[in-house]
Amino acid sequence: MIPMENSTVVTEFSLAGITDDPQLQIPLFLVFALIHLLTLVGHLGVITLILLDSRLHTPMYVFLSHLSLMDFGYSTAVTPKVMAGFLTGDKAISYKACAAQFFFFAVFLAVEIFLLALMAYDCHTAVCKPLHYTNIMTARVCAWMVVGPYVFSLLEASVHTWNTFSLSFCRSRVIDHFYCDATLVLALSCSDSNRSEMVFFILAGFNIISSVLIILVSYLFIFVTILRVCSSEGHQKVFSTCASHLTTISVFYETGSFIYLQPSSHHSMNTEKMASVFYAIVIPMLNPFRQ
Repeated sequence: MIPMENSTVVTEFSLAGITDDPQLQIPLFLVFALIHLLTLVGHLGVITLILLDSRLHTPMYVFLSHLSLMDFGYSTAVTPKVMAGFLTGDKAISYKACAAQFFFFAVFLAVEIFLLALMAYDCHTAVCKPLHYTNIMTARVCAWMVVGPYVFSLLEASVHTWNTFSLSFCRSRVIDHFYCDATLVLALSCSDSNRSEMVFFILAGFNIISSVLIILVSYLFIFVTILRVCSSEGHQKVFSTCASHLTTISVFYETGSFIYLQPSSHHSMNTEKMASVFYAIVIPMLNPFRQ
């Protein structure tokens, strides 16, 4: 017999938040408000500049404008709710709002992962095949390289959201985080979540493995090309082409690996929350200044 509580309709979850210390609520609200303002100004400034300056209508800057949009997007999916929690003390989030936050965060993050890989391929083409660059990176190819990640990420996020929020929730409804993290929401389900978890890790694994392979192969060819260039001026030109992108990739993947790949026994939930703050809120603010 199925317990009666399994049929209970869940209307909201409760986010544990970053801290319960009442003395830190207002200072943290001000800090996060400043971070979000800088993120807004930085990324919208980058996007506006690229749109208005015809000299920047090249594949790399097109990818860069979409990367800025994704950074702003997944930061915005999380930060306003965190700020509201600091200001009002209300940590409740409705079932639908949690699902929406989950969906949009997944979309923006997945698109960013693929954009970073495509930007690595663009760097490889510019450095290794400069004479054929305009023939390879045509406007049509560039458009498909932008549209593809959006379509795939929307479909993937829809699958994740359906697999997660179609489950029954009858245990504690407190999500021990400051946003609706996929693994923590699944942990609250009283349904059999093995299939949902398997689908989640297969699709997430595909995103990471495919993008990392493209990045590694692209930069392998770039470094081989660098070794063949004898002049220091040539080295400097190559490094200036790819340095900011390589920095963005390094910070993005190193922080993500710390959060998602390190065994849970090696760090506390508070440490993971702080890493997530850096990953989801601080890094998006810093990216425009590195670009």
